[in-house]
Amino acid sequence: MARKGDWVQIHVVVLRPEERAANIPEDTRIVPLEMWVKGRLADEQAEIGDLVCIETRTGRLETGRLCAVNPSYSHSFGDYIPELLTIDEQVRSLVFGGESDD
Repeated sequence: MARKGDWVQIHVVVLRPEERAANIPEDTRIVPLEMWVKGRLADEQAEIGDLVCIETRTGRLETGRLCAVNPSYSHSFGDYIPELLTIDEQVRSLVFGGESDD
């Protein structure tokens, strides 16, 4: 349960697929435009999934579905891609005249 003032994250569907512009690529147009925003809970208390109001760090008030309490940051450069290792080896060979020293 989140209480007023807790750091939370909400999810908002900004545009449903049928509301999206006709001139954007189809693979983009067929999915909703979504937004996730972090801020302090303005409501007295809430559970995950509740419709809530938050105040962002810039003072904006946003309304959406509560999806996380005390959300953490997770950064990633993605999964391992074997082709990138091959490209690295090729570039090093071309630039330095040999393979890399690990």
